[in-house]
Amino acid sequence: MSFKQELVGVMGTPVADNPSQAMMEAAFRAAGLDWRYMTLEVMPQDLGTAVKGARAMGMHGFNCTMPHKITVMEHLDEIGESASRIGAVNCVVRKGDRFIGENTDGRGFTEALKRRVEVTGRSVAILGSGGAARAIAVELALAGASHITVIARNTTTGPDLVATLGKHTEAEALFQEWVGDAHIPAGVDIVVNGTPIGLFPDVDARIPLDVETLEKGMIVADVVFNPVETHLLLDAQQRGCDIIDGLEMLVGQGAIGFRYWTDGGEPDEPIMRDCLSEIFATGY
Repeated sequence: MSFKQELVGVMGTPVADNPSQAMMEAAFRAAGLDWRYMTLEVMPQDLGTAVKGARAMGMHGFNCTMPHKITVMEHLDEIGESASRIGAVNCVVRKGDRFIGENTDGRGFTEALKRRVEVTGRSVAILGSGGAARAIAVELALAGASHITVIARNTTTGPDLVATLGKHTEAEALFQEWVGDAHIPAGVDIVVNGTPIGLFPDVDARIPLDVETLEKGMIVADVVFNPVETHLLLDAQQRGCDIIDGLEMLVGQGAIGFRYWTDGGEPDEPIMRDCLSEIFATGY
């Protein structure tokens, strides 16, 4: 009798303790799947060989962390529409003998947001222009957001993101250079922190933001998932805003990956969130 344990994984450099591993394996167990989600440290020069190894081992797919999200694309057979527009891949899916590159960074957030509000016609302010901010901005634009203001210090990646939105989506996009405390423009419905400011262990770091420009009724979201209650979200609550924490995005990403890898299986998202909450409560 032969035994094969199904595999997916995450490739990064370096790969530390990965809460996503615990979250995904909890989802697999809940679905009755004898699957493993492995963390694999892969140096940039070895990425091509690692992808070949994933093929050889019959892996259903894998996630990529930085710095592999762009360079992995040259080793794949096809790039999905969303990943192509974003210009990065964080989720690879096996279809037969082919590896398809997708991007779930922004879609996980967008699906969480859609549970709270209709995105179509909304005005959005994005803090930052890195990978997470870029993915979220593109997905929100594709979901129907009418106006997106990119507030960023980087005067190269910020305007480039605005140009990408203008080229690939119908949203009106504007770059606002982030100097001193960021000001959220009047009329914005949704504010998203797409930066890692405040992420563990730098939990005391505060986003340079004029909180007086957060208006009651705004939706304020933070991609930082550890700690769950960030300074931004606490300030936003005090201003009467509705908040979305980083766990919702992380669980959303994992759920999309689960559906990809299991060919349409439905994960137990509450179990996934409970798993992460338990991990972060212990001081991860």
